[in-house]
Order: sequence, then C-alpha cells, then structure tokens
Amino acid sequence: MPRYAQLVMGPAGSGKSTYCSTMVQHCEALGRAVQVVNLDPAAELFSYPVMADIRELIEVDDVMEDESLRFGPNGGLVFCMEYFANNFSWLEESLGHVEDDYVLFDCPGQIELYTHLPVMKQLVEQLQQWEFRVCGVFLVDSQFMVESFKFISGILAALSAMISLEIPQINVMTKMDLLSKKAKKEIEKYLDPDMYSMIEDSTNILKSKRFKKLTKSICGLIDDYGMVRFLPLDRSDEESINIILQHIDFTIQYGEDLEFKEPKECEEDKSALVDEYFQDHVDE
Repeated sequence: MPRYAQLVMGPAGSGKSTYCSTMVQHCEALGRAVQVVNLDPAAELFSYPVMADIRELIEVDDVMEDESLRFGPNGGLVFCMEYFANNFSWLEESLGHVEDDYVLFDCPGQIELYTHLPVMKQLVEQLQQWEFRVCGVFLVDSQFMVESFKFISGILAALSAMISLEIPQINVMTKMDLLSKKAKKEIEKYLDPDMYSMIEDSTNILKSKRFKKLTKSICGLIDDYGMVRFLPLDRSDEESINIILQHIDFTIQYGEDLEFKEPKECEEDKSALVDEYFQDHVDE
C-alpha cells in the first residue's frame, strides 16, 4: 500500500509548525493517525510529538560552533540540509515502514532550499522511492499579503517551490484568525486573484516604466496559466481546516480504497465558497 506525505513549506514565520500542530489535532479528532517529522535543524520548540527530529542527526548550532567550518546561520542551515541529503538512511530508519503511513514533514523556511539548491528535490525523489505520495503545502502569512506587490512576491515564492519540486502543491494563506474584520474583507481578493487588477494596483506604486512592464508580464503569466490559488486557514474554524485537508487528501488520493469524496469546492465554484467563508466571518 502507498504511504502519504505532506511537505510543509513556506517562509520563516509563515506558521509551518503551527500548521502541523493544528493538522495533528484535527486528524486526531477524526480518528486518523498522523505523524510529524521535523526537518528544521534550527528549530527550537514545537507543541507536538515528532516521530523523527533532524536535530538528532545534526544541529545548526553545532555547525556554527565548529571553528573549521566558520558558517553563519544561513550557511550553517544549508550545510545541515546537505549533510541530511547524504544521510537519508537516517530518515529511512526513523520512518520505518508501516503501510498507510501519513507523515507531515515540517521543513526549514530558507527560500534557497526551494529555488537553486537540490536538497528538497532529492528528498522528494527519495520519498517517492519509498512509495510515498507527496504533496507540497506552501504557507504564506495572510498578515503579509495585504498589498499587491507583497502578494506577487508570495506567489513567486510559491511558484519557485512548485517548479523546483515538481509535485502537486496546495497553497495556504495562514493566520486568518488573527486578521481584523476589515483586513479579512480586504484579503478576500487575494485568495482567488484577478492578476490583471493586481497590475493596476502595483503599477500605481512603481515609478520605473521598466519595472511596471516586468510586473505586468509576471501578472499576465500567472493569470494565463492559473497556477496559484490560495486556501484560507483559520485555526478557530474546523471547517477551514477540513477543507484544506480534503484538498490535500484528494491530491495524493488518500483513502482511495474507501468511499472518497472530492473537496467541497471545485475550481468552478471555489470563489462562491470563499465568499461564503468571508461573509460568515465578517458578519461575526
């Protein structure tokens, strides 16, 4: 039988560990067994038990204290991840082999791991060899995505991971429960964005004609291919969590031998569900 994996990615502070904790609690309430693997060698604390912790293999602090290496925080983390890639046997032993495994991999936040370094791609390929069906879950902090040019930056980061890893990817806008009513209403347009309206918002800020043209090209490319959409994550709303889990399960065909339902919103009526979510929360 296949095994299942979520690769939880996103910039530092986007809520990856919080997402893992939330998903573990939600799955426990559903009677599902979910395990977590920490792959951040610079992690400090997390509020959930882990089946494997990369810090048992190597830690950033130990690398930085090694006088023969002389690495700073970023260089130390890259060194740790490259060391990890050369020691996948440690991960294989830690995971064991239990049929129907469902594992969340809490990944580091350094963007270079998903752009020009091969480590995460090598991890995906190794997991696939171990019969894992892998889905990327890319998180972006909703409090950051309040302006068009910041939103475009977030989309490009999500696209970088998608292109680099070549796996199905669900993009999630986190910390929706921390937004004010006004901010929730403002951010609604970013969940299923009209990139051409983003162009107008961004070009009003940019003074250089060259950058206006570049922004227009980027927005047009994203809109034409329809590659990036976001789902809202509100930790206080079980339905919000369940919708995200349904999308991921559908993507990796979890429970395909059971009577399986498609996610509640398909692409054609996704906007309607988003509108319903915001109407419910703004009216509170």
